[in-house]
Amino acid sequence: MIKSMTGFASLTHEDERATIAVTVRAVNHRFLDLQLRVPHAFGDVEPRLRTLLQKRLARGRVEVGISVQVRDFSAPTVELNLEVAQALSVAIERARAQGLVSGTLSPGDLLRLPQAIAVRERTIDADPALEARIAVSIEAAVEQALADLDAMRVREGGHLAADLDSRRLLLVDLIESLRMAAEQGRGALEGRLRERIDELRLEFAVDHAMIAQEIVRAAARSDISEEVTRFRAHLAHWRVLAEGDEPCGRKLDFLLQEMNREINTIGSKADGLQISELIINAKAELERMREQVQNVE
Repeated sequence: MIKSMTGFASLTHEDERATIAVTVRAVNHRFLDLQLRVPHAFGDVEPRLRTLLQKRLARGRVEVGISVQVRDFSAPTVELNLEVAQALSVAIERARAQGLVSGTLSPGDLLRLPQAIAVRERTIDADPALEARIAVSIEAAVEQALADLDAMRVREGGHLAADLDSRRLLLVDLIESLRMAAEQGRGALEGRLRERIDELRLEFAVDHAMIAQEIVRAAARSDISEEVTRFRAHLAHWRVLAEGDEPCGRKLDFLLQEMNREINTIGSKADGLQISELIINAKAELERMREQVQNVE
């Protein structure tokens, strides 16, 4: 099946225990390269996430970022620095005695001084049972993000499949045109050889049987029927892979290498007026397909 290797997914999962945010980015890569960013407190879940990713993905550089905000319903702690408050009170009394200030020290005055009153979040004690439940939620969130990523990659893969199939059909026509042009070129070659032999016959005594065999051998060297058969087989195999259920990017890339090799061989063997142009067109289409296959999982 043709899927794109590129994609993006992002979601936020909330429940009574925590808020979990997951982002997944995927780009092209020859193999599967996983990059995970998991909060340190939940590091134990990383091996399970890697196993999940390896089951769902075949190729690509995939970056997964996870953030977890654990809900804390406990009240914060408020601490009074008694020494600072007392020193402040003494200083104000001295200033009042000298007529510099009036009034008394109020609670609002203390709240405006972080050195006097500090408000701190209460330290959360480790809770293995809570962490285990959150870890399960993390796995569920990542699995949903992967489903969203897969849906995006399938949609993009549909566009790739349509483009590649149109080029495959074009190659079907090109290889048939090459076969016909090569047959015409082969017939023309045999004709030129026979004409030349007839000219030489007037001047030299020749062995007609041997000459006939040499003509056949010369024409056989330009026979591309085997290459055409293999090329057609590669095109048929391409269709099977593209319509199958398994990731096929690497196999399609290999098929393109084999088809390019057959085209090179045909170009070196075939003889005919249109051969060069058809070879150039075929190699150009194969190169365009190769560029597109670099995006296929």
